[in-house]
Amino acid sequence: MASPTGTTDAPFGRMLTAMVTPFTADGAVDYAAVRRLAGYLVDEQRNDGLIVSGTTGESPTTSDVEKERILSAVLEAVGDRATVVAGAGSNDTHHSVELARAAARAGAHGLLVVTPYYSKPPQEGLYQHFTAVADATGLPVMLYDIPGRAGVPITTETMIRLAQHERIVAVKDAKGDLFAGGQMMTVTDLAFYSGDDLLNLPWLSMGAAGFVSVVGHVVGAHLARMIELYRNGDVSQALAVHRQLAPVVEGIMMSAGGAIMVKAALAMVGVPVGPVRLPLVAATERQIAELRTCLVAGGVKLTDT
Repeated sequence: MASPTGTTDAPFGRMLTAMVTPFTADGAVDYAAVRRLAGYLVDEQRNDGLIVSGTTGESPTTSDVEKERILSAVLEAVGDRATVVAGAGSNDTHHSVELARAAARAGAHGLLVVTPYYSKPPQEGLYQHFTAVADATGLPVMLYDIPGRAGVPITTETMIRLAQHERIVAVKDAKGDLFAGGQMMTVTDLAFYSGDDLLNLPWLSMGAAGFVSVVGHVVGAHLARMIELYRNGDVSQALAVHRQLAPVVEGIMMSAGGAIMVKAALAMVGVPVGPVRLPLVAATERQIAELRTCLVAGGVKLTDT
């Protein structure tokens, strides 16, 4: 299936946010809020792609039925004007294949497949896992290399092997090895996406296609502008945006991190998405105060003050 905003060098678009999953106060998925959030991210935060049911979407705590309904809600809201990529990874290859097939049936434009976590498989296991998922549907696949969570990296040699698969077209890199990523961009056709907001601009300088961001929930429009500035050759202004957003990245990514702080930040900008699910817990009052300071320092307009 063609991606609405993809190009040959950026098959899933350029500015993507790994979307949180809104919940009601009692912990149920809030599908109306899912649709509202998707629209907000595309219309106001200038995302041309969205990742659903990834790490920030609390995918380990949502059921397969919920995942499919979340994906359908996002496609209903923005599927004709943004690339919608479904998280289909787990530490169980059979389950990942089933998630991929369900996403394809629901109409996803692509798949995000994370390195199997906890099991710490050998590289041959990673190769066979990713290949099995890529073989399961006709959708393009973005690998998600995040050894800090998965326990093992995708090595350069394994990445080169996987790049030969016609449907494995991109990598979300949260390994932070710019040199290795640069090598991969030289010897393969894989599109690299920054999966670490701390390194967005450095990844652009290495030839990355774009971002899969967490802070894009509240500064996506700024990140989209950074990409445009850099691609148009205005490196100094891209650097200025990068520096402006540093406090936002610090506030969201360097405290409780991920879904906890993003949900707190969204409440501050007037886009409430409810609580997190256990084992995650709400940000503390101190964390919220520090986050507020960081958002203001980064120029984010708050509506709850």
